[in-house]
Amino acid sequence: MKSARKNKIKTAPKNKVLDTAPKKEVKEMFMKWFKKNNSVGQIMTKRDVVENIIAKLDAKQNDALEKAMNELRKEGLIEVKEDGVTLVLTQKGTEFTGN
Repeated sequence: MKSARKNKIKTAPKNKVLDTAPKKEVKEMFMKWFKKNNSVGQIMTKRDVVENIIAKLDAKQNDALEKAMNELRKEGLIEVKEDGVTLVLTQKGTEFTGN
């Protein structure tokens, strides 16, 4: 007879501390890209996001992608266009990247 214990699914600990490093790394990847051609209104297209960000993410960074983008938006560094993918560097973002 099989033990019932082997069929139990392990759940994640409820008090698990979230690793913020992947989110920070993703935010830095976005701002580093914008820093290359630092100008207000600079556009990062869907293709740019895929080629320069998403293609380079590890699993943890990929999980943090949406939160990182939301934080950059809330901090006023970028705007997200209606398509939900196109990003625009703001004046504050330009100042943040160093020009």
